[in-house]
Amino acid sequence: MRVLLDENVPHDLKAKLVGHEVVTVQGLGWSGTLNGELLKRASGTIDAFVTMDRKLEHQHDPTVLPFGIVVLRARSSKMQDLMPLVRDILGALASLKPGQVTRVGA
Repeated sequence: MRVLLDENVPHDLKAKLVGHEVVTVQGLGWSGTLNGELLKRASGTIDAFVTMDRKLEHQHDPTVLPFGIVVLRARSSKMQDLMPLVRDILGALASLKPGQVTRVGA
């Protein structure tokens, strides 16, 4: 699965998503791109978007997207807070469908 990590997700998470082709917003040169434009650019290039932005699904209609979104819920975006979620993130990616939003974490 082709996965895009949002700017608010640490790059270190990339190595933990074993079995997936993972790129970052920064790595693609899209830093600072507003969500609407980011979602347009990502269309057709990814299967999943991983973000910590809880407002994204309320600001944009995810049902029309050709990829799914995984929203991470953690105390912070530090790896120590995200590491306990890795197994659930991998599970979410395995079953994610286009236009679907899945929340991982508390």
